[in-house]
Amino acid sequence: MNFAFSEEQEMLRDTARRFLDDKAGSEVVRDLMETEAGFDEGLWQEIAMQGWQSMAIPEQYGGAGFSFLEQAILMEEMGRSLFPVPFLSSIVLGADLVLTAGTEEQKQAILPGVASGEVRFAVAHLEADGRWDATGIEMIATRDGEDLVLDGAKSFVVDGHTAHAFVVVVRTDSSSSGADGISLVVVPADADGIETQRIETMDQTRKQAEVAFSDVRVPASAILGEPGAGWSALQQTLSRAIVAVAFEQVGGAQQCLDMSVEYAKVRIQFGRPIGSFQAVKHKCADMLVEVESAKSAAYYAGWAASVGDEDLAVAAPLAKSYCSEAYSHVAGENIQVHGGIGFTWEHDAHLFFKRAKTDELLFGAPAAHRAALADTLGL
Repeated sequence: MNFAFSEEQEMLRDTARRFLDDKAGSEVVRDLMETEAGFDEGLWQEIAMQGWQSMAIPEQYGGAGFSFLEQAILMEEMGRSLFPVPFLSSIVLGADLVLTAGTEEQKQAILPGVASGEVRFAVAHLEADGRWDATGIEMIATRDGEDLVLDGAKSFVVDGHTAHAFVVVVRTDSSSSGADGISLVVVPADADGIETQRIETMDQTRKQAEVAFSDVRVPASAILGEPGAGWSALQQTLSRAIVAVAFEQVGGAQQCLDMSVEYAKVRIQFGRPIGSFQAVKHKCADMLVEVESAKSAAYYAGWAASVGDEDLAVAAPLAKSYCSEAYSHVAGENIQVHGGIGFTWEHDAHLFFKRAKTDELLFGAPAAHRAALADTLGL
């Protein structure tokens, strides 16, 4: 079976790459990562005008009606430039959760604003222990008449400090355990009782925050879909999100390889380009094999996610585990090829290495995904 991208998809890739090369070069990324917000509102609106936020949202909800695969292509190109925008948090996670779990009325009310770029969502999932499984959800939302009252805290919320609203993963049944009794609640970021604090992380190009909820009241209708049935929807969204991150990892790894090869051509040592030395040749060749293998894993998973194929249960954890380790290794080898200059703050190699190490743990470490893959295959 041929999984080649269509002519239209390649045109999307080329257009996105030209935009990012022009608007999101290294200097821009470095300037933005030093800011509190971590992104530029003007650039966010520029990509909204090009339809990036609306790409995979159906037309009836204000979107462009394309598939997940087009959205993943954008993630790959953004990974290539480390483009600092809240696309993963608001679109890949937030919008997808509303699409997956929300009622028709909720989708009609929420998604047009997200598709236009006017509203940014963040998913408040993890708690202090950082567990991705259902047992890690301890925060409670209690019923009080027609309201829900949220108390607790969420950690490592991607772009949580700049979101307009949260999808909060909570237990609406305090006696429940495991996956039972977990609901997804939409909470405005400016609701009384919410306190948000940006936290320092390794990757300064993708900000994270802690969000505390103290007696926060929202109507019970803020629950996406059926109360107590949110875990299944969350897992569906996370399956697609880990594939999107695999595409981002492929983009970053390819850029690291390109940087290494270009440097090996121009760096002269002992009167010769260092790329002429066998050790450097082997290093670059090994990087190429890893990048191409990562592409194969990510692209197949992207196809499975796009068409809703049952193979996604196998393809997603396979892609995330392999692409995570491939990107981390290639990013590290990129520093080695560059030698001393690769260790400096002024060189971009460390930015890619930090994104690689952060992405490796995002949505679970490779070992966790290999364990999930083994369970799926009955190994």
